[in-house]
Amino acid sequence: MNILIPTVLVGALGLAFGLMLSFLAKKFAVPVNPLVQEVERVLPGANCGACGFPGCSGLAEKIASGEAPVNACPAGGPKVWAELTRLLGQEGGNWEVKRAVVLCQGGKGVAQVVAEYSGVASCKAANLLPGSFKGCRFGCLGLGDCVRVCPFSAMHIDPESGLPVVDWEKCTGCGKCVAECPRKILALVPRKEQVTVACVSPDSAREVRKVCARGCIKCQVCVRTCPEGAITFENGKIVISREKCTLCGLCIEKCPTHCIIRVGRTTALLEVRG
Repeated sequence: MNILIPTVLVGALGLAFGLMLSFLAKKFAVPVNPLVQEVERVLPGANCGACGFPGCSGLAEKIASGEAPVNACPAGGPKVWAELTRLLGQEGGNWEVKRAVVLCQGGKGVAQVVAEYSGVASCKAANLLPGSFKGCRFGCLGLGDCVRVCPFSAMHIDPESGLPVVDWEKCTGCGKCVAECPRKILALVPRKEQVTVACVSPDSAREVRKVCARGCIKCQVCVRTCPEGAITFENGKIVISREKCTLCGLCIEKCPTHCIIRVGRTTALLEVRG
């Protein structure tokens, strides 16, 4: 009897609380917009946060209410954008699909190493030091912050060069690696075959040559070589016009430090019709 009475009492209290919670849940239930549920069903469910909202459910609410565009989810890509366009009864549009690219080639045996780093294996931590274990103050530190933050396993550190490599087939262009890099050597570019300058150093030719064999020395040979006038020198940087570039490859061939590279394979602009 000493055990039975407390057991019955606890069971009765549990039943009472359960019924009360059930009643309150129904009474104070917030109605859910069925359109929000439909939009969330279409979204990939990665919850990567690349859209800037708290997960796919948060983005679904914004898209359904018209506060966010149908292409706000970079991880979804054209298929998701097209389905959302049809679901919301909107007109189709031309949306640029982007992928990440590493704008540095200063890996092992290429960039000067001036000290041994034995701190926290993080680019952000290493970048806080007054000096750097690499000669170039602007080049990739190779400690993999971008790799760790990628929600799609689209990046890895190449063991030979010690630099991050982007798998364009897996990359969704979410931009999390770009935001994570403390030295800003990652960028989002249109997903098409193109040439780009894989160096972000603003230093003079003399300074660049001291620390990296594949850095841009601003010699402007590429500017003079390009037959289409697609390459210019603006504010101390080489700028390549993707609209004018015909991918002839002369700039890659003539660049004395081979800092101009070719990236991408597929079309940059995908037309989605409602």
